[in-house]
Amino acid sequence: MAFGASVHWRARELAFVFSRVPWGPGGAITLGNVILYTGEELASPCWTYAHSAGEAEEPPIVLADHERAHVLQYMALGPLFLPLYLLCGGVSGRNRFERAADRYAKSGRGWWPWSR
Repeated sequence: MAFGASVHWRARELAFVFSRVPWGPGGAITLGNVILYTGEELASPCWTYAHSAGEAEEPPIVLADHERAHVLQYMALGPLFLPLYLLCGGVSGRNRFERAADRYAKSGRGWWPWSR
C-alpha cells in the first residue's frame, strides 16, 4: 500500500483485491481469498495458458474470472492448495489448476482441477 497499491473487497470474486501491486512483470496471483494484481482493473482481458503457449487459438478471457476459479480451488482445498498446485507444475500451462481456471473463465464451469 505504501507503493501505491489499493485494496477493495470484490464480492463476485469472494476476495480482497489488491490492485497496482508493484511486483514482477505483470499479472495476478491468488492466495486464498486475496488476489494481488499489478494492473488497475482485474476485469481486464488476458490470454489463456494454452493460447500463450501456442497450443490453441482462443479468444481472450477475463482475468477476474480466471482468478475467481483459483479462489474457489483454495476454498475447496484449504492448505492443500499450494502444495498440490506446485506438484502439478506451478505457473505453467501444463498445470491442471491453471487449465481449470482457464476453462472456468471461458465457460463459467469447471473450476475443479480434476474435472473431466
